[in-house]
Amino acid sequence: MCSPPRPGGRADDGATAFRAGGQAVRERPAGPGGTADGRTEVEMRRNRMTLAGQFLVLQLVIVALVVLTVGVLSFAQTGEQLQRVENRRALSAAENLAGNPTVRTLVPTALPGGSAPLAAVGETVRTVSGSDVVVLLRPDRTVLESARPDEVGQVLRDDRPDVPTSRSWVGPVAGGSAVAAEVPVLDDDGALVGVARVERELPAVTERLALAGPSLLVYVGLATTIGVIGSTMLARRVKRQTLGLEPTEIAGLVEHREALLHGIREGVVALDTAGRVTLLNDAGRRLLALPPDAVGRPLAELTADAELREALTEDATRDRLVVVGSRLLVLNRMPVRSHGAVIGSVTTMRDRTELKALERALDTSRRTTGTLRAQTHEFSNQLHTISGLLQLEEYEEAVRFVEGVSRHRDSLYTQITARISDPPIAALLIAKDSLAAERGARLVLAEDSAVARVDEELSRDLVSVVGNLVDNALDAVAGAAEKLVEVALTEDEEAVTVRVHDSGPGIDDAAAERLFRSGYTTKGSDQVGGRGFGLALVRLVCRRRGGDVSVHNDDGAVFVARLRKKEVAA
Repeated sequence: MCSPPRPGGRADDGATAFRAGGQAVRERPAGPGGTADGRTEVEMRRNRMTLAGQFLVLQLVIVALVVLTVGVLSFAQTGEQLQRVENRRALSAAENLAGNPTVRTLVPTALPGGSAPLAAVGETVRTVSGSDVVVLLRPDRTVLESARPDEVGQVLRDDRPDVPTSRSWVGPVAGGSAVAAEVPVLDDDGALVGVARVERELPAVTERLALAGPSLLVYVGLATTIGVIGSTMLARRVKRQTLGLEPTEIAGLVEHREALLHGIREGVVALDTAGRVTLLNDAGRRLLALPPDAVGRPLAELTADAELREALTEDATRDRLVVVGSRLLVLNRMPVRSHGAVIGSVTTMRDRTELKALERALDTSRRTTGTLRAQTHEFSNQLHTISGLLQLEEYEEAVRFVEGVSRHRDSLYTQITARISDPPIAALLIAKDSLAAERGARLVLAEDSAVARVDEELSRDLVSVVGNLVDNALDAVAGAAEKLVEVALTEDEEAVTVRVHDSGPGIDDAAAERLFRSGYTTKGSDQVGGRGFGLALVRLVCRRRGGDVSVHNDDGAVFVARLRKKEVAA
């Protein structure tokens, strides 16, 4: 039965596809006890050569090539050396024959094959020198005497390469299988009267191999033994360094790691102890807005965000919120250890921008519900008071009380709506006034406040910023003698500025910058998920709109947030 088609794709064809290093890799399911092409695991293990075997074969091939090269060079060098030795011997024998007094005296008048003394002298020289052929020639190269009788009386071919007869010569003949030396025979007056020639055969190839064979066998055996021992030791060392894994297994692990790394939606970034990026998947590069060549470069070169660098390099953190551009990321950093030593760190990250926007909307609803509850509580107290006055038949006092409450509400509504024309912001301030009254504090709208109606997106952002800043201010004045919170909203052609001043103890200068970091709080928390995200969200909203938020002390803390009317593209 076929499996149902995947969403947005075709039915499962029995193959698992993943992406490794940017290339699609597909694994086919194997049959029972075998692979997709029908081979069993036993056959695969038998055919798969181990690392030690691969090193051994490679080493033997290298040794064989080296020995073959050395043998060929040695054989050629030996041949050249033998030829030089035979050249010297042939030349020495020819010189002895040409300088013999009998030869110098008889050669000018000798006839081919008619001089027994010349033949005797030539045979003596051939025998003593161990040469193969001794020949006496006239200047015109007619053979007078020779160890080869069929050459006598013949004109011998000239083997000399452009060398005059009056000069000595030695060189290869008979296709390189022999060497010959020729020396001129001179009379007492120095005139050329003949030529003495001596030929010596060179050892055959088989003889040379027979002579060099034992040495070559020793070299081959020694090199093979060294190669086997060296490859075995190298294979063992490499296997210890690779935890006993074979190359195919290492390649499989790398492919699977790449597939898993680039197949997950969460971002992953790894750093070494020097702060260089050693690993980065596609999601991490996109979330952190890093360049494609980020791997191998120091983190300080890739981003100027000090908070992000701190989150990626400090001690282990869990679920830390960091604002990166217009994104709100949740970072989890853990150190990486090897043999007990820290060799770097790995950080995973998730994009919480949309989720935090929903949480912000829910938090706004929660705060609105709280303020409505405070108003309900206030109205209940007022209704109880009116009811009591009526029961006491204090009708005039009841009328005066109702008129007083009405005047207060009308004055508050008139004061806020006259300065704040945007309904959501005005409603929020009215609700916060009731919340402040419930907490025993006083919320005041500054005289210079003036904001016209704004677009819906900016209105939501202003509600979030004002709500968070007012809530923080009410918390700050909880223990103050005078519980006063002043809110000022002003605008110009480019931006809206929110200023919230409380009468609390103020902000420590050393903690002023950390206030806007995600998770930092000066208050305890019993809430699930902790506190310390309100001001971070305020900064996120302000920076997303091209503004920012700051804080300073002036008889209490003063928060100033600026939001541009046109949102800046990320």
